[in-house]
Amino acid sequence: MSVANERLPVVAVEAPSARSGVIIVGTALAATLGFAVYHAAGWKLALLYAVGLALGLVLFHSRFGFTSAWRQIVAVGQGAAIRAHMLMLAVAVLLFAVILQSGFGLSGAPQGIVLPASIGVAAGAFIFGIGMQIGGSCASGTLFAVGSGQTAILYTLGGFILGSIGSAFAATWIGYLQSLGPTVSLANTPLGYGGGVLFSLLIIGAIAAGSLLLQRRRNPPPIEPAPVARGWTRVLRGAWPLWVGAILLAALNAVTLFISGSPWGITAAFALWGAKFLGWIGIDISSTPYWTVPKNAAALHASVLADRVSVMDFGIMLGALIASALAGAFVLHRAVPWKMAVGAVIGGVLMGFGARMAGGCNIGAYFSGVASFSLHGWLWGAAAIVGTYVGVPLRPLFGLGNPKPTDSVC
Repeated sequence: MSVANERLPVVAVEAPSARSGVIIVGTALAATLGFAVYHAAGWKLALLYAVGLALGLVLFHSRFGFTSAWRQIVAVGQGAAIRAHMLMLAVAVLLFAVILQSGFGLSGAPQGIVLPASIGVAAGAFIFGIGMQIGGSCASGTLFAVGSGQTAILYTLGGFILGSIGSAFAATWIGYLQSLGPTVSLANTPLGYGGGVLFSLLIIGAIAAGSLLLQRRRNPPPIEPAPVARGWTRVLRGAWPLWVGAILLAALNAVTLFISGSPWGITAAFALWGAKFLGWIGIDISSTPYWTVPKNAAALHASVLADRVSVMDFGIMLGALIASALAGAFVLHRAVPWKMAVGAVIGGVLMGFGARMAGGCNIGAYFSGVASFSLHGWLWGAAAIVGTYVGVPLRPLFGLGNPKPTDSVC
């Protein structure tokens, strides 16, 4: 059964009216920032900014989530979104294999993310898994939710930055924990990348099959379809199937690898933004262990518009803003219940610290790690699922609900 067939039939209902004013403002902001990036760092970073805009559009229209996918499988056994993850990873490993084996890219020979499958990765992803459930979002979800006007997620983003700032002081022992494990590439076989693809697809197939078995045993409610526009306007204004989002996200990650020489990442920018803000108000943390690393120090002293991850993050938020305005879904939620705000901040702090401990988030460590044939990517995913089991029961403490066996999952 395909991912597309597991969603309820899409009912063509009239989408809300587009927010013309927001579209104009968002487009003007996107164009202005693109022009500034081009003049600050050149055409390649401007291209990556455009990729970020596209990622924001895809994430919003497909509602492609990581937090909700893991919550659905844990809470009610609904595995449709997990199988969408597996489709995304399958397409990504195929595309990455071609690019990495060719050794050709616009920034020299592309390099995947291959890190030790370490205690640091397991512990950090476990913490991240808890945080994303009580914070209400993951790294990519935080960016596109902020862009689409979900005010509560601003608290999550603030917590993300706070956790990232805190991790800079603990970078020495975090580095030690990250070293406690083997560095394993599934492509490091006599068959090379062909073997890596085969091993990866076997793991992907096993997870997809396991989710189907669990779903049939627990018989969860179906995924509720989102309202869509009629006809061709669905492309710009409606909800896209999960499988479309999966394929496009994999393709855009491969494009990122080809242009920049490195895969897509998100959370390293949060540490930079926090350090920049503290410096702006007169608090210098450049002597902390994380910021004394030459590569990090160079980023701290350069313009944020010259930072690859930051520029793509800005693009994601603006892309989601424009997409949500086109869909008529851009709404600023001004009143945020205090319990939800507290949970958002705590969840963000856990994710910010956990991401640095694990060497990345659901994008940089999980998605890009698996696509790069690194065993640590699979370890990250497994540990995040364990963290989800802990985080889901905590959600009601912060005014957040969980899917129930009798409810439609949306």
